[in-house]
Amino acid sequence: MRTTIRDVIAAVTGPAGPVGQTVDGLLSGDPDDEVKGIVTAFMPSQRVLEEARASGANLVIAHEGPFYSHHLSFAKTIADDPVYRAKSGFIRESGLAVYRLHDHIHRYSPDGIAEGLLEALGWTHDRVRHEPEAAIIEREPTTVRAVAGELKLRLGLRFVRVAGDPDAPCRRIGLLVGYRGGGANAIPLFGREGVDLVICGEGPEWEAPEYARDAARQGRAKALIAIGHGESERPGMRLLARRLAALFPHIPVRAADEEPVFTWL
Repeated sequence: MRTTIRDVIAAVTGPAGPVGQTVDGLLSGDPDDEVKGIVTAFMPSQRVLEEARASGANLVIAHEGPFYSHHLSFAKTIADDPVYRAKSGFIRESGLAVYRLHDHIHRYSPDGIAEGLLEALGWTHDRVRHEPEAAIIEREPTTVRAVAGELKLRLGLRFVRVAGDPDAPCRRIGLLVGYRGGGANAIPLFGREGVDLVICGEGPEWEAPEYARDAARQGRAKALIAIGHGESERPGMRLLARRLAALFPHIPVRAADEEPVFTWL
């Protein structure tokens, strides 16, 4: 059975329905080439690309773009940068097709990236509602500190960052993946949704984390846990790999083994 890159793109974009202006698209490669292997990744880092080629895969589906900005146009700004030139040259010479899947997977119902995180945490059945930007979770009463420990265990994290009272009681949680942890998304969840805790990937440190710190100072049992952008979104790309393997059982599919971007000294 011959499956083309175009066929796989249709499979990963179809569940979202029509999406208007988007950063998604095939960044390299020929859509009519036959797919020999697929690698999914949060970030198409140099390492991920090299290992994809070494594995014999010829299609990388990445959530973020390869050139250090949300918008591909930034590549023009760094066109003469040696790191950019080496990476873009590697992509070109390797023959890898790189497809960015950002907006479409977030438009799945429910959000495909958030769904992967919920599944990894074992919280799928604790979700009481899924808004466009956030999942609302209700669990048995616990503490923020205990939830932090569970996040570390389930996601294999060495640490998480907590703002607010780590020993506050916690039952209702707002879950925000990626860069959705800014104040405009996170702060209303404490009031409108009555959450005790917001868990996010990342966001400006002077917005929602400072709100949580002030709330704790005022004696309000509120907290925020930031687990990292990639840490919150990699499970969604792993879920995508499992779904693609089921759709295309004749094609080798794997999720990239990605390391944290930061080394803590």
